[in-house]
This record gives sequence, structure tokens and C-alpha cells, in this order.
Amino acid sequence: QVQLVESGGGLVQAGGSLRLSCAASGRTFNSRAVGWFRQAPGKEREFVAAIKWSGTSTYYADSVKGRFTISRDNAKNTGYLQMNNLKPEDTAVYYCAAGAGNYKSTDYYRRSAYDYWGQGTQVTVSS
Repeated sequence: QVQLVESGGGLVQAGGSLRLSCAASGRTFNSRAVGWFRQAPGKEREFVAAIKWSGTSTYYADSVKGRFTISRDNAKNTGYLQMNNLKPEDTAVYYCAAGAGNYKSTDYYRRSAYDYWGQGTQVTVSS
């Protein structure tokens, strides 16, 4: 069992930065893939970024490539999402998720690949 708690959301002006954290409990976090998804009002939850259990591979949605960076610190059981050059269209509730350890590359992008989800943290970007 893995429990996830996100933090670091808030209100920021366009062009600003935020760093989201995902603190995990449970001994299996280090062997799990971690993903970040977001959901804006009236929209489907969408993939943002993911990282392999080892940290050696990362995956990004086209809309955030070059602006967001996903990372993890397995010693701290924590995942991170560094968000730079934020835009109003990045406004959403951001969720972290943990899934099984070994995926094909295409699996990381699928919501159904993740077994555990946090409660979400609100990110609001003003123009």
C-alpha cells in the first residue's frame, strides 16, 4: 500500500515557477513509477510527466516539455515536479500517482497504469 500527499501548489503569475512535491509512505515507493497528472475545471485528467522507478527515464506531455522537470529522491520517498515559465493554461489540480515498477514507454502516459493517487494540489496561474 502506498499513500501519496502532494504539496507546493499555489497562486503564481504567468512566467513564474512552482515546485510540487509528492511525499509517499510505504516501503515500495522506490520500486514504483511516479506520474503527475492534472485536471482543469470541466476537462479530463491529463498526463503531465512521469519518471521510472530508477529515475533514469522521464516522460513529458508535449505541452510542458522544456518547462517542467520531473525528478525523485528515493532516499526521501518523494517525487517532485519543477514547473517553470508557467502559463494560465497550466491552471489545474495536480495529482501525483504511483504505479508498478516496470513499464513499456507507452504505459507511463496512461492513467490506468497507476494504482495509487494523491488528493491533489491546486495550481493557479494568473495572466
